[in-house]
Amino acid sequence: MIALRDYQSRAVDSIFNEWKDNRSTLISHPTGTGKTTTLTAVISRSQPLRSLVLAHREELIFQIQERVQEQAGLFCDIEMAEMDSASTEYAGAPVVVATVQTLISGQGDKRRMHRFSPHEFGRLIIDECHHSTAASYRSIIDYFKSNPDLRILGVTATPDRADEEALGQIFDTVADDYGILDAIHDGWLVPIDQQMVEIEGLDYSEIRTVAGDLCNSDLATIMEAEKNLQGVVGATIEIIEGSKQTIVFTASVKHAELACNIFNRHRDGMADWVSAKTPKHDRRELMKRFRKGDLQVICNVGVITEGVDVPAASIVVMARPTKSRSLYAQMAGRVLRPLPGLVDNISDKDGRRTAIEGSEKPSALIIDFVGNSGKHRLVTSADILGGNVGDEVVELAIRKAREGRVRMDEALEEAVEEIRTQKKLEEQRIMARRARLMAKVKYSTRSIDPFTAFGMVPSRERGWDLGKSLSEKQRALLLKQGIDPDTLSYTQGRQVINSLFYRWENKLASYKQCATLSRFGYDTKDLTRAEASQLLDGLAKNKWRRPTTYDTNSKASVGQS
Repeated sequence: MIALRDYQSRAVDSIFNEWKDNRSTLISHPTGTGKTTTLTAVISRSQPLRSLVLAHREELIFQIQERVQEQAGLFCDIEMAEMDSASTEYAGAPVVVATVQTLISGQGDKRRMHRFSPHEFGRLIIDECHHSTAASYRSIIDYFKSNPDLRILGVTATPDRADEEALGQIFDTVADDYGILDAIHDGWLVPIDQQMVEIEGLDYSEIRTVAGDLCNSDLATIMEAEKNLQGVVGATIEIIEGSKQTIVFTASVKHAELACNIFNRHRDGMADWVSAKTPKHDRRELMKRFRKGDLQVICNVGVITEGVDVPAASIVVMARPTKSRSLYAQMAGRVLRPLPGLVDNISDKDGRRTAIEGSEKPSALIIDFVGNSGKHRLVTSADILGGNVGDEVVELAIRKAREGRVRMDEALEEAVEEIRTQKKLEEQRIMARRARLMAKVKYSTRSIDPFTAFGMVPSRERGWDLGKSLSEKQRALLLKQGIDPDTLSYTQGRQVINSLFYRWENKLASYKQCATLSRFGYDTKDLTRAEASQLLDGLAKNKWRRPTTYDTNSKASVGQS
């Protein structure tokens, strides 16, 4: 039996539930939350059906093989380069893990994937499935989908909005969406401290955009410039102090080597660098030295973004700015794991968060370098943490971070509260103007939107939800509560419905109660049904005017009118 965390167990159940009516589904779980363990549990539960797992890097291939064999007790064969699973003594192994590059090698019906019959497998699992929009992945998916009984699972970590929209065209549903901020609040990942460093003269404004991100060659030219290089490395040395292990993401191989040399001029042997061109043996040895703590700083270009686990590392230096939320999340995710063994045996989230706070790694630090970004909207930690909140919340949190080092989850919470308060005050001003125009106040709830009534900020529209509509059952539920579903997007409608169920289960005030009380300036976010009824009775007795004395019997005191 594979030991699963609560969100992993929920995800596995949801996957099998989605597969009842859909051929494909996906889960989005952040880096460091055990996606490989989750997909292993899916493979184990799918027995005796065979599973084919797709990945795109050697490190991921061996990581998946090891986890499946250790946790599920199932032999996992590899289809990669000279490793031919179909010709080994283990041909027909319950699990095959393969690289995309290997399966598409060859021409026409001689491609390597044609060595397998689509009917051999009951499960196709795609790791890092944000890559699955590429033609290479699509050809493999289409080939194996000729088996009508095949069920497909995509696994990804915090995709970009563009990725989300594209994935919505490949996968029928989203079985589970667990955000980085959720994992931090639940004590499975460490909190993020954000520090923005302004480098004089650093100018990104003339960099071209290619495939939705900064042009690599343009960016490398900027970051390799001596003044910028010295500014970035000098600021990093001042910040990282002592022996805190640091991962530096660079824009090019030359950039990685130059940065490493400057670090080592500061203290001989403190840094090394690695790229995709580094021989595999040398790369493995270098990572061993870094994991042991023999190196404080490792500079890399596109090598430590996926499939590398270094829990002791606690600082990421973004010397390679990006417009891609998914790339930023992959880079930041390298340092978000708690120290090994710290939280796994603690059952409650408060206990896990306390353990993290008291450990030698109470948080992770992400350093971004601020310059003239021009037309570019560069990603920060606020973007990857604020995956489910509105853009205005993220922008406000970023402004706070520019003023000084912040704990980003707290900055987002403060931004949510500030915007919620602003919206409530604006709603009250609107209602006051309306009241002056009315002969008398009417008992009406339709002028108050559910987000104001419940003290919520609308969620960000997820890319995979674009074009979707609420079902007739969902619309009927909203209408019954007095909420017009035509004023809500699909994402917002689901958010409101989830809030309705939460409030019913916890005996909190209904939408109609909250909407009416909001008009009179009451804070209804955590108001119980009984407290709301008491306040409404008081308003009715006072001819629908807010009393001017405190209600000593309710935590929702009336205050001065």
